[in-house]
Amino acid sequence: MATLSFDATQVEPSTGRDPLPAGKYVVAIVASEMKPTKNGAGQYLTCEYQILDGEHKGRKLWSRHNLQHPNAQTVQIARGELSAICRAVGIMTPKDSAELHNLPLTVTVKLKKREDTGDATNEITAWAKRDAAVGAPQQAGAAGGAPTPPWLRR
Repeated sequence: MATLSFDATQVEPSTGRDPLPAGKYVVAIVASEMKPTKNGAGQYLTCEYQILDGEHKGRKLWSRHNLQHPNAQTVQIARGELSAICRAVGIMTPKDSAELHNLPLTVTVKLKKREDTGDATNEITAWAKRDAAVGAPQQAGAAGGAPTPPWLRR
C-alpha cells in the first residue's frame, strides 16, 4: 500500500498513447536491468530508451535481449543486438550496462501485432550511430529557436 496525497480534480486524466509510427528515432538508453526469464532458465537485459527530439520527444521505448538462454540461437541474436547497441554508442567493451546510458543513438522502430491482444505495439529492429537518423521525417530537430542539444551538435 502507498500513501497518496493526490487530488484527481486538479490533473487532466491521461487518455493513453498510441504506438509510435514506424521510423527512425534518436534516443538514449535511460535505464537497463538484467531480469530472469519467466521459466527461470535464463536472463535477459531490458533497456529503456527515451526519444531525444522531434515530435515524439520524451516518449519511451523498450527492448529485451536474452543474453542467457538454453537456446544458443536466441543468445546469438541477443549478442548481435547488444553489439549493435555498443557500436552505436561507441562503447565496445562495457563492464556494466549503465555505461551505455545517456548516449545518443538511432533506433529503427517497426509496428508489430501483439500475439495476446492483437493490438499494435512498437518493436526496435535496428540500432545505429546517431547520424543514421539524418533526414528521417520523425527527426524534426529543435524548433522555435531553442538551443541545439549537445547530442545534435556537429
